[in-house]
Amino acid sequence: MVKSIISTILATVLLVSLSFIEQTVINNTFFELKENLSVVYAKTENQTAIKDDILAYQKFWIKKKEYLHVFIPHNEIKEMDLWIGESCTLIENKKYEDALSKLDVVMELIEQIPKTFALRVENVL
Repeated sequence: MVKSIISTILATVLLVSLSFIEQTVINNTFFELKENLSVVYAKTENQTAIKDDILAYQKFWIKKKEYLHVFIPHNEIKEMDLWIGESCTLIENKKYEDALSKLDVVMELIEQIPKTFALRVENVL
């Protein structure tokens, strides 16, 4: 009986600890993604963005998504890949208005994805 109680307590502590780590990693990663995207977004608004700017962001995203696969479903990651990829082509072709609309979607995904996995009432029920 005592072993069962101790095992249950240990499992609960482990689960809570891992959940905290998951939330911290997700929130920190998406904060970095937002900060870096804001630079590309500002350059795109000013119509000074070049392909290398968005490619640098895409490379940064690819580096981050390698471990995000552990925490986030592949569909969410694929969606980010697609919108960032479209932005690359549009910026390369100097279609800044269209690129801004794609970057708006990326920015919204950066805001919403962490909320989807946060420990909140609407996510639990």
